[in-house]
Amino acid sequence: MITAAEAPTGLKPVLAVIPDHCHERSTSRGLVLFVRDLVVYGLAVWGLLVVHHPLLVFVLWVVAGLAVSALFVIGHDAAHRALFDSPRLNAVVARVAMLPSLHATELWVFGHNRVHHGHTLRQGLDFVWHPLTVDDYARLGRLGRLRHRLEWSAFGAGAYYFREVWWNKMVRFTPPKRWRSAIRRDQAIMAFAAVAVLAVFLGTAGVGGVWLWIKVVVIPFLIFCQVIGWVVYVHHISPEIRWWPRREWNRYRGQVEGTTVLEGPPGWEFAFHWIMIHLPHHVDMSIPCYRLPEAADAI
Repeated sequence: MITAAEAPTGLKPVLAVIPDHCHERSTSRGLVLFVRDLVVYGLAVWGLLVVHHPLLVFVLWVVAGLAVSALFVIGHDAAHRALFDSPRLNAVVARVAMLPSLHATELWVFGHNRVHHGHTLRQGLDFVWHPLTVDDYARLGRLGRLRHRLEWSAFGAGAYYFREVWWNKMVRFTPPKRWRSAIRRDQAIMAFAAVAVLAVFLGTAGVGGVWLWIKVVVIPFLIFCQVIGWVVYVHHISPEIRWWPRREWNRYRGQVEGTTVLEGPPGWEFAFHWIMIHLPHHVDMSIPCYRLPEAADAI
């Protein structure tokens, strides 16, 4: 056990124990994971278009929501430029993989790669699941406290992700001037894709196309929000994990002490692509997802 006095402040000693081959990327393996998720998602969408039995539709919604989540994790890896050696291939796969989850890739890169990874668990800077102090909570009104209790519960993670991450950071957020052009471009791609699908459904099914759009796009997206809300929550929230004032924060406290490694039942990683082995990902974002287990063992 490392005591507080013995703990390093930077990541150099942690990076030193990760084997070099954990940084090797396989283009074929990355493409297989991406195409596999696309196929599962495509089959789920096809099923939702042709199936009408309520029970089967519910099952297909769950499959579609998990497929959107799996694609999002692949897009997350590509957005870190960790999936392929080729920056162009990473960029293309990231944008395609994040479309079903209605995420603008460059805006995600700004908020996730730069802010969250750059200041993990640093008070006032890292924004996802930022805790309230007792005084903050006391100042909330009745509705504010109710919303806080809901969003920090197991069933409210999706509502939090939808409001705080997707709506506030993906839709309403005003990007800094330096990255504004690239972010606006990706927001336009995201909006065009959603509207284009709606237009196709309206053109082929009339008013019924609105329901098709909700059935195929909106409900799987909301299930994705719940799934990814759970995932993001457990990555950094635990009674043993603390947030640090700006002056006390350092990279070791944020990236090593503030992250988790979680294991699930067989088949768990089919949808999550090892992203639950989160500690090595925060230590070095360039490690491809399929090498995270070995990197975690080394750490």
